[in-house]
Amino acid sequence: MKKQIKQHEQRNVKQTEDTAPPDGAVPTYLLDRAQEKNAKQLSSMVKQKRKEAAARFSVPLPKVRGMAEEEVFKVLKTGKSKGKSWKRVITKPTFVGEGFTRRPVKMERFIRPMGLRMKKANVTHKELAVTVQCPIIGVKKNPNNPMYTQLGVLTRGVILLSYGSNSRR
Repeated sequence: MKKQIKQHEQRNVKQTEDTAPPDGAVPTYLLDRAQEKNAKQLSSMVKQKRKEAAARFSVPLPKVRGMAEEEVFKVLKTGKSKGKSWKRVITKPTFVGEGFTRRPVKMERFIRPMGLRMKKANVTHKELAVTVQCPIIGVKKNPNNPMYTQLGVLTRGVILLSYGSNSRR
């Protein structure tokens, strides 16, 4: 059994045999072949290093209940005909940046009411068991929907940019 396992492992690994170097000049595409020991092992090491580098910048997303679009948006009927219902009013608190200006009314698809625009958030630190009110710089990630991230919708589990570091609301 051990022999079979060893043969199976050796089958996936390329190894060069120790042969005498050729007498004449060797083409450049053959030079690298002598250095190749185990291709599978090298590629798996490179993949592992990439995963570790990517994990450094990733933020663990909380497991929260997904929100339906009907819960976040309210359909706004516009115009005289019944078919024109392409505008949406956001019914949840949102964050808009400091220099935010609304688009012209005819071109605006998502309306963020002034009363629901937030500049500060109550942020809870689980390890310290402390809740602090922090000014919001931006919305980094909303696990409910990528469109909510773009619109700046503040729901449970959203990851905010705040002074200091990443914060979770």
